[in-house]
Amino acid sequence: MVFLGTSLTEGLGLLDPAVEAWPARVSELADSAGLAIDVVNAGLSGETSAGALRRVDWVLQTAPDVLVLETGANDGLRALPTDALEANVSAIVARIRSTHPEVELVLVPMEAPPNLGSEYSTRFHEVFPHVAMEWKVALTPFILGGVAGVPELIQPDGEHPTAAGHRIMAENAWPVLDSIFRIAAERRASRAP
Repeated sequence: MVFLGTSLTEGLGLLDPAVEAWPARVSELADSAGLAIDVVNAGLSGETSAGALRRVDWVLQTAPDVLVLETGANDGLRALPTDALEANVSAIVARIRSTHPEVELVLVPMEAPPNLGSEYSTRFHEVFPHVAMEWKVALTPFILGGVAGVPELIQPDGEHPTAAGHRIMAENAWPVLDSIFRIAAERRASRAP
């Protein structure tokens, strides 16, 4: 399982991202559920959806069974056009579907900062469900739900979650990821000799 994402996935500011970042916490949840998964954290600080599109072919070289795409946070922070965000996310999904159709894909929606106005925020919010519906891919809830805006769960930079925040992020995504992991495990088992 590969997590392609931003600093939120990378675990920027954590003491040990390999253990504390939300992909590692998802691995713990999977282990507790009796699901054996190998997690590759391909988070990259500062990356926009355009950067994720440029990197997706490189990430796919790992031949994942599941790819979790967390992108858009930096697009929102930079107030980049929402049409470009949607085009990039859709292009990433299209690339994965055309080159690795067996990969189970999960989109992780982001939200725009509230200071950008309601029109921008509404359009930004619509991007991820629209792409998920168009391409028929799984969509997690907003993983920063219950984390964003909670001072004790955010690092002093005011943007990145603490280790406790990352644990909540994993728990927010887990119900969707659990079902996707089980689908991927059944598919892998059916291909085994």
